[in-house]
Amino acid sequence: MEPHVPRTARIALNRPLRRLFDYLVPDHITLQKGQRVTIPFGRQTATGLVVDTDAQPPEGITLKPVRSVCEEWPALPPETFRLLSWASDYYQHPLGECLFTALPPALRRGRPAAEKKDAYWQACGDPALLPGNAIRQRELLAWLQRQPGGAASKQIVRAGFTQSQIRSLQSKELIRETAPPDPAGVPEETRNRIPLLSPAQQDAANQLPLPGDGFATALLFGITGSGKTELYLHYLKRHLGDQNQALVLVPEINLTPQTVARFQHYFGSRIVVWHSALNDGERLSTWLKIHNGEPVILIGTRSAVLLPFTRLKTIIVDEEHDSSYKQGEGFRYSGRDTAVYRAHLNNCPVILGSATPSMESYHNALAGKYSLVKLEERAGTAKPPQIKLLDIRSRPLEGGISRPALQAIEKCLKDGQQALVFVNRRGFAPVMMCFDCGHMVECPHCDTRLTYHRRDRAMRCHHCDFQTAATDQCPKCDSDAFKPVGQGTERSEDILTTQFPDYPVVRVDRDSTQRKGSIQGILKKVNSGHPCILVGTQMLAKGHDFPNVTLVVVVNADGGLFSVDFRAPEQLIQTLLQVSGRAGRGEKPGEVLVQTCHSDHPLLRSLAEGYYLPVADQLLAERETGQLPPYRAMAIFRAEAETMEKSLRLLDTIKSRALSDKVEIWGPLPALIARRADRHRAQLVMLCDNRKYLNQRLARLCELLDQNKQSAGLKWVIDVDPQETG
Repeated sequence: MEPHVPRTARIALNRPLRRLFDYLVPDHITLQKGQRVTIPFGRQTATGLVVDTDAQPPEGITLKPVRSVCEEWPALPPETFRLLSWASDYYQHPLGECLFTALPPALRRGRPAAEKKDAYWQACGDPALLPGNAIRQRELLAWLQRQPGGAASKQIVRAGFTQSQIRSLQSKELIRETAPPDPAGVPEETRNRIPLLSPAQQDAANQLPLPGDGFATALLFGITGSGKTELYLHYLKRHLGDQNQALVLVPEINLTPQTVARFQHYFGSRIVVWHSALNDGERLSTWLKIHNGEPVILIGTRSAVLLPFTRLKTIIVDEEHDSSYKQGEGFRYSGRDTAVYRAHLNNCPVILGSATPSMESYHNALAGKYSLVKLEERAGTAKPPQIKLLDIRSRPLEGGISRPALQAIEKCLKDGQQALVFVNRRGFAPVMMCFDCGHMVECPHCDTRLTYHRRDRAMRCHHCDFQTAATDQCPKCDSDAFKPVGQGTERSEDILTTQFPDYPVVRVDRDSTQRKGSIQGILKKVNSGHPCILVGTQMLAKGHDFPNVTLVVVVNADGGLFSVDFRAPEQLIQTLLQVSGRAGRGEKPGEVLVQTCHSDHPLLRSLAEGYYLPVADQLLAERETGQLPPYRAMAIFRAEAETMEKSLRLLDTIKSRALSDKVEIWGPLPALIARRADRHRAQLVMLCDNRKYLNQRLARLCELLDQNKQSAGLKWVIDVDPQETG
């Protein structure tokens, strides 16, 4: 009789630990890679994910047994598991945290992978049968009659009605509970809808790779207003099968409800969304649809690329240049680059769309790795806006806005049109300064100044969220000459409200859109078409379609021209062209006024021509001369501690271990904002011609750092392919 050989499993935990844990597998349990299990961990019970079922644990260690399986099936299918394992290796992040990123919060905490059933209701009675005082019930019944397939209780509540109103209509037999519609079984009317393309759009569509052709990457360069969304819709209607899944990544879904509405118009209930504002139940419901292979089209932010698709046939990354695709803390992955690798694993096409492609994607297209598809005509009769550089040297400014700009806004409003004023700073003013003693209020916890928010009478740090009450006198010398300096969205809003009292001024920034549904209310007001002035930050540059906006004023275009970050000029030009693209999207021509003190700068002169690719060629040439990404791979070690000395000492140690003829090292140096939230930050930049070699060196350094325990309070992270180098 053969001796009994105990079975073991290697388990990953949702912990910032670069190691896995071995457990015994009881005879009654069968495990698969990617399966959720419950295990003892110290004195606690934890949820883990199976990484290996044939692990050979070290000798002389007594293993604890796995307690139970959460499901009989793997939460992470094989392809998703391979994707996350690759991402863990490439971005040098602990495997456990990477794997758990693909689970909704409820499953990370060990909840069952089953959603609570939500009742589905359909109208079946006449509103005239309700008494005259049942106003809200009548409104609910009328609302339900406008939903062809009915609506779930959650949808009804989100529309502003209550559970008691649902029960009242049910008791009167005016609504009935029904089965939810099958996502694949969309109404015939919706199924037959297909966007009509212009000849230019059709020509671009014909060049895109098809789902049946396997893996391919296409960079769709479409100028603002060229109808890239219509192209995506047409592509999916034509080529995505009824039983297949698709992923559409967008930078910030809460800011683009118009995009979701357009997709729902053509695909109905096949459209599901994924973003951080969803509650746990909504995320679990969407996750289960994806995992179970329902033929959904998911519109989501960057983390959607990590979800467990089982029938994925197409990936679209809209506004692929947007920096929000790069996670800024924790698991620092790029949603765009991970999408390309996912398409490779799924053997399906990925379409990267943008009016201002990133240097990385454009370089790959020029090198032949991606196909370059151009769409250089605006949809319909719209024409690209005329961009003018407005030199403000020696010009008097009113709240940062020049007299010619104010005159242009006045003419725009009198013509019954809308104007957009772009100010890339929120708050009232970035600095409060005493004009007697020169004192400026700084954050006590960061090496930066506090921003004045006049609406709340507060001084705030936009880095650590510290805030204090604003005062009218200088806190140092008690002088009354304590005044705001510089331009913020609140200040622009006040100036424009004073200048144009007969027209509404709508501010769009992170402060004005915090409340749920606030952005929808703002967009509704603007889309009414009535003359108004929009004032806002980069939020206004993200894909909005405002047909009656014919004038864009950029208050200060010089911010990124002289930055220490080599990516700043690229990001400046992208932002300016994106916000310029909001003008003239309807039948009326658009105009863009760019206020600058450097109207002779070659980048701004190129911008005034309105063509992005020549600017991109110029920026790529500068990158090649400096041997910067995308011509070399880059990674940054970032360290932070209670003193700068500790941070620099750790980075000096890393540098001594990383020295190699193949790797160029800059630093260590203090970060651009060296102290943030009382933590002193420094960084070490590494560049290498060979990406694979650099990743091997980074992995070895991580291993050495893990072996040598760091002193309390000292933290380090690696940022591979960083989007910020300051």
